[in-house]
Amino acid sequence: MSKVREKPKQRQKNLSEFDIKFEKIVQFSGWMFLLALAAFMGGWFLLDMVLEIIDLNVNAMTFSFIIFTGTNSAVSFALASKIKNDRTKKREIFLDWLLGEFLFSMFAIFAVAAYQW
Repeated sequence: MSKVREKPKQRQKNLSEFDIKFEKIVQFSGWMFLLALAAFMGGWFLLDMVLEIIDLNVNAMTFSFIIFTGTNSAVSFALASKIKNDRTKKREIFLDWLLGEFLFSMFAIFAVAAYQW
């Protein structure tokens, strides 16, 4: 078939229990953000559009909640896959992620505050 050979991937065979738990915790946080987003959107669809029990409006706070949970879910899954691919730089990747989350959260808070002002 193809004459190009894939290079064998170098995997660490001796993973510590801390590394495995850390990756699982990051993936779990991504699933929790995704579950919160799905529950909110599902409740909104069910209660507002289907049953018409309550009237929910899109305002700055609901829009920021949707954007915040969706983005944080995606970033948490990206962090988990990035750490799984390169476990040697786990600390640097995690610190970059924390700084990025802080900057994103500050930007989102100020954007919502400026919009409501």
